[in-house]
Amino acid sequence: MKKPVPEDSGSARIDEKSKQPGDWRGKALAQIRALIKQADPDVVEEVKWRKPSNPAGIPVWYHDGIICTGETHSRHLRLTFAKGASIKDSQGVFNAGFEGKVWRAVVIREGDKVDAAAFKDLIRAAVALNLESQNKGKPKPRSGKTGRGGSHD
Repeated sequence: MKKPVPEDSGSARIDEKSKQPGDWRGKALAQIRALIKQADPDVVEEVKWRKPSNPAGIPVWYHDGIICTGETHSRHLRLTFAKGASIKDSQGVFNAGFEGKVWRAVVIREGDKVDAAAFKDLIRAAVALNLESQNKGKPKPRSGKTGRGGSHD
C-alpha cells in the first residue's frame, strides 16, 4: 500500500499545480507527470522558484540531478531538460531550445499529441546521463599500491 503524500510535499504541490490552469495545460501536465513516473518510478518531485508572479512555482523532476522542469505558459507547456543537449534524441522529441549549449525543451501546445514511448525513452536517457555524471565524479577504488612508491608494510 502506498503511503499518503504529505500536503507540503513536492508531489502534492504538483498535484495542485496541474489543477490550477483548469484547462488543457493542467491535463497535459498531469499526463506528462504520469509518463515521467512510469519511465522512472524513483523520480523525486519538487516545486521550485515560487515567486509573487508564479506563487505555485515550477515542477521539477530529479533523479541524481535535474531531469526536467515543467513550466506552464499562457499558450503552451514547456518541459526543459537541464542536460538535453547531451541526450541522444533519435525520435525527435525535442522541439525547442536548440540554441542552448546545455538544455533542450519539449513545447506542447493545445491539441499536440505526445508520443508516450518516445517521451519515456527521453526521460530514461536523462536519468542515465545523470547517473553517469554522478559516477564520473567519484574517485576510483585504489589498488593495493600506495601510489607513493612505498609499500603497505
